[in-house]
Amino acid sequence: MSAPENNPSPEGAAERSITVSMPAQATGAANPAQVPGQTPEAPAAPPRPQRPKMMVDLDPSGQVTQKEPDRSQRQYLNYAFYKLDPQFRRLPAAEQAELKAELQAAIEGWTDAPPAKGLILRTYSTVGTRSEADFMLWRMAFDLRDFQEAQARINRTRMGGYLTQPHNFISMQKRSQYVNRIEGSGHGLELLPGQGSYLFVYPFVKTRAWYDLSPHSRQGMMDEHIYASGPFKGIRLNTSYSYGIDDQEFIVAFDSEYPQEFVDLVGRLRYTEASLYTLTDTPMFTCIKKDVPGILDDLA
Repeated sequence: MSAPENNPSPEGAAERSITVSMPAQATGAANPAQVPGQTPEAPAAPPRPQRPKMMVDLDPSGQVTQKEPDRSQRQYLNYAFYKLDPQFRRLPAAEQAELKAELQAAIEGWTDAPPAKGLILRTYSTVGTRSEADFMLWRMAFDLRDFQEAQARINRTRMGGYLTQPHNFISMQKRSQYVNRIEGSGHGLELLPGQGSYLFVYPFVKTRAWYDLSPHSRQGMMDEHIYASGPFKGIRLNTSYSYGIDDQEFIVAFDSEYPQEFVDLVGRLRYTEASLYTLTDTPMFTCIKKDVPGILDDLA
């Protein structure tokens, strides 16, 4: 995406007023504003503030300008959901404790790596909020093979034999083409995962008709979408992209302390025009942040 221009917008230029000061006449005549019977001139109004400079990416796909491929390092995200076989709960309590300790070491040990690897892990329980999954591991890494290594650690544990994965989503961080069009808005690539007590996660797919719209039409709908979301300050949105590396197009994860605020946000967004172009946005997962011992205590 090109950088914002520094030139003032045409709208702003049209709104600027110019005041010309005339010197007093040499004869000492009174200022016209002071002539009896003449209405004094109103003081010039201060210039109105200009709205932020915005742009529209006219070639978001790059097919017209033939943009070069971007091979810079990006962050991958993995939302891995697990379900425990009820047979595990029939094991003796001592054996359960032993197997849980082994699994905990495998999950937490994945992040024991050099900082340059960029491995991040956030853990959530879905017991009581979703029937087909009991917990979720939100992993972040710069290399997809790190997710393989993380799952291999779990597979080699004895408790791993009691776990299945009903859902496993892969996505990638990428700069939004719709949001970062305001001067001074930054790069918009910040990811602060797991700040809230709740994470609301779902895969997302747009209709093909969305991609047939003009860039200005899409941008206008997204501007409405962003504006409608503005008052909901207690929710942090993490959007990541799955084109070509998973079934969905996006994974959206809303990080918050307030489930009620998220419910109201989603309800409001149903009234925006962009929602007409949603093909699928299920299954939706309500995840409660817990450490690994807390997750395992929920299981058995």
